[in-house]
Amino acid sequence: MSDISASRQQYLDMRTPADTETHMGQTIRLLSYNIQAGIKTGRYRHYITHSWKHVLPHSARFSNLDRIAHLVRGYDIIGLQELDAGSLRSGYVNLTEYLSDKADMPFWTDQTNRRIGRIASQSLGVLSRFHPAEIVEHRLPGRIPGRGVLFVRYGTHHDSLVALIVHLALGKRARMTQISYISEIVNEYPHVVLMGDMNCRSESREMDYLIDRTMMSEPYHGVSTFPSWRPQHNIDHILVTPTLQVDHVKALNFSLSDHLPVEMQITLPDSVHLDRAA
Repeated sequence: MSDISASRQQYLDMRTPADTETHMGQTIRLLSYNIQAGIKTGRYRHYITHSWKHVLPHSARFSNLDRIAHLVRGYDIIGLQELDAGSLRSGYVNLTEYLSDKADMPFWTDQTNRRIGRIASQSLGVLSRFHPAEIVEHRLPGRIPGRGVLFVRYGTHHDSLVALIVHLALGKRARMTQISYISEIVNEYPHVVLMGDMNCRSESREMDYLIDRTMMSEPYHGVSTFPSWRPQHNIDHILVTPTLQVDHVKALNFSLSDHLPVEMQITLPDSVHLDRAA
């Protein structure tokens, strides 16, 4: 049996009879957003003229983050990329914690994947209205270190929802290796959301490989997110396993970072229920 066939069979073996029936329950709103550490970018030239903001503090960063906090208040689980865990450029403020406080989110966690001395501390982050049962930090393979998967599981045992937050490599070969690693995680659980800046299009070899290995739902085509001022490339995605019903998905017209955020509403199977924190 091939590796792909084995992965599919493993996934099918995990599903209970209840999973195969169309009994749907709780509705959850998801958001994935590469926030570029709170740096507003509206032209290609800003990559040069604003480059100093990636290494030094600047006064507009926190007003930009306040706008992002206002946006995310309307969601239940938010996966964020390109945050800072507290370094010179952020004024030694953990940006995930800052957003959690400003958005009145009861839970936050982050994973630092790359440190550049005291200048920058690149991280992934999650904000949510649910308290997780488990958090795991995975390091992704690659010739250049500094990529990871932030694993957050809500609920208990089989009736749980797993959220995976990623920011994949720029190179295709590295992305293929990283997607292979991620697929192994996805195939261990029946109800999974994978979201983040994947640096590849919905119609790409990497995405085909992910779908073949995991049976995740095909990403929606035409949800372009980059660059935010003239979106032409769909490289930010939210994918789910077939047990989760997708109600809608779209990119939001919120051009603060160089990426646009992606929102998705899903309906969980009735066997999965997550209690929102008071």
